[in-house]
Amino acid sequence: MTLTLAPPQSPADLDAVRRLCWDYRRHLADVSPIEAELTETFYPVPKYRQLMDTLAQTHARPTGFILLAKLNGAPVGCGMTHALSPDTSEIKRIYVDPVARGQGVAARIVTELMAQARLDGFARAVLDTSKNLHPARALYASLGFAECGPYQDIPAIALPHLVFFEAPL
Repeated sequence: MTLTLAPPQSPADLDAVRRLCWDYRRHLADVSPIEAELTETFYPVPKYRQLMDTLAQTHARPTGFILLAKLNGAPVGCGMTHALSPDTSEIKRIYVDPVARGQGVAARIVTELMAQARLDGFARAVLDTSKNLHPARALYASLGFAECGPYQDIPAIALPHLVFFEAPL
């Protein structure tokens, strides 16, 4: 097994990241009825399509970063960051295809994103996840993230269903 992590190097790589992000959206909608409702409310297809169309700009260097994980050359995971403030980097859309889960891919993605954010001068990384995504919550805790309050404005309907994390860089 050969796992590589790198920013997208070609249009095909960026398309692979987009496909993984769409898989992530479908995964969230399948977790439970509330996640399905929240996904459709906050990321309806037209809005998510626009987000995917501007992914490279939203997460562009030098304040953002996109990683594509490949296992034996096949795209299996992704994650990205963008600046929330001069000292805070937000980690977004950590997703690993089911065929590659349990092999440490997500931990490697998060670790690399944190390392790049640190190199870019950020002092803190933040992220949020669904309360129902227990493996994700355990992963973030194992990587040194601590639960915190919301770090940006979140609609009240979503607050009871999310967990917010932060970690010093």
